[in-house]
Amino acid sequence: MARGLVLLVIFSILSEAALINGAGRWDGMIKMPSEEKQEELSEDEIGTRWAVLVAGSSGFANYRHQADVCHAYQLLKNGGLKDENIIVFMYDDIASNPLNPRPGVVINHPQGEDVYKGVPKDYTGANVTAQNLYAVLLGDKSAVQGGSGKVVESKENDHIFLYYSDHGGPGVLGMPNMPYLVAGDFIKVLKRKHESKSYKKMVIYVEACESGSIFEGMMGDDMSIYVTTASNAQESSWGTYCPGMHPPPPKEYITCLGDLYSVAWMEDSESHNLKKETIKKQYEVVKDRTSKVNGMGPGSHVMEYGDKTFKKEKLYLYQGFDPSNANVTQNGVLLPSKIDVVNQRDADLLFLWKRYEQLEGNPQEKSKVFKEITETMVHRVHLDTSIKFISKFIFGTNESPPARKAGQPLVNDWDCFKEMVKIFELQCGSLTQYGMKHMRTFADVCNSNISKDIMKEASISACEGYNLHKWNPLIQGFSA
Repeated sequence: MARGLVLLVIFSILSEAALINGAGRWDGMIKMPSEEKQEELSEDEIGTRWAVLVAGSSGFANYRHQADVCHAYQLLKNGGLKDENIIVFMYDDIASNPLNPRPGVVINHPQGEDVYKGVPKDYTGANVTAQNLYAVLLGDKSAVQGGSGKVVESKENDHIFLYYSDHGGPGVLGMPNMPYLVAGDFIKVLKRKHESKSYKKMVIYVEACESGSIFEGMMGDDMSIYVTTASNAQESSWGTYCPGMHPPPPKEYITCLGDLYSVAWMEDSESHNLKKETIKKQYEVVKDRTSKVNGMGPGSHVMEYGDKTFKKEKLYLYQGFDPSNANVTQNGVLLPSKIDVVNQRDADLLFLWKRYEQLEGNPQEKSKVFKEITETMVHRVHLDTSIKFISKFIFGTNESPPARKAGQPLVNDWDCFKEMVKIFELQCGSLTQYGMKHMRTFADVCNSNISKDIMKEASISACEGYNLHKWNPLIQGFSA
């Protein structure tokens, strides 16, 4: 019975792995003369281009995040950025993973070349942390723990590009080592960076579920920072190039190779002359490719935040310029006719299921994988039901917490938010990359001025007797 239920849920998830089906189309936007003839700046005027690339996950099921970041490195390197100015955060556990069918190689597209070779190993393993990221952005070598020690030593005329790829939830971005990046802390870091007058302009791209919640109501337009996110504050982002979908990865791969928003911006950059393409143009292209196409199939709403006054600037100021694209026209890029995607939070189950299928003839290993699938799904159900119980316990059966108005930050008191997460996890177990979606509940609790004692009582009532097992936050670390 249990096996049948697990198979039914897996089948449901795979069925919902969605098709974005748009007719193959040429990107035929006509450029206004003012856009085409914008004066090209000299390298002295541009200053130094800095890049910080962050893959916030670990494990072969999350292959795509590190593949995204490796791909971004190659794109920037081909654009002329120097290794001394590119800082890479990635756990570095997929290239040599026993499950990697091409040892030492990482690909980000079904027909893609190796994007792993030459990638700097600045912060790997236990050194991929939110605190190290903050220190790197601020140029604070004394605050870095482990890793290469490389930081963004930018000056007032420099340009900075920050790209992040991983799981997310309301108010948080994942990290392979706890705690997660919390929006309140991250925005404080960006404000400190601006106050230091150590850059001219900054562009930030974020791939994660609910990534808009990191900046909504938080990101001012007075810091010379422009942001785009893969999704708004309330929706998932999507994995792509997944086994059993279109276009599929090579048949030996059992994990997704990329993420929809991420491959959209990188494949766009690789097929354009970035001395001609503007930030605005790429935002529009990526928004179109990532969104629901003609109302068919899932996608996400690519959002923009911060200072939008410099969107007409050319992308080469941040991503560099690849001379091999010098003669590429703006109008000659054919987008895929259709592309299948899977919800970021279900990609791990897709991987486990493909692993289970792969193990025909090895019943012992197959049994272990099935056990892992079952435990994962049981904990998911536990998290969902616990959060639902707590919400009813605190707000009443027929009541909902007061809704925040559009444009407001997720929560007023970020310290309260982190404290409520800890109270829940001590009683109910780690939220995991799946349970990050419930972070809004903790924000609602804080916005309603609920005491820590009531939150603790609600959590004990919801989770008393639950065996935390491997989900114990004292082992895993607290999410916030």
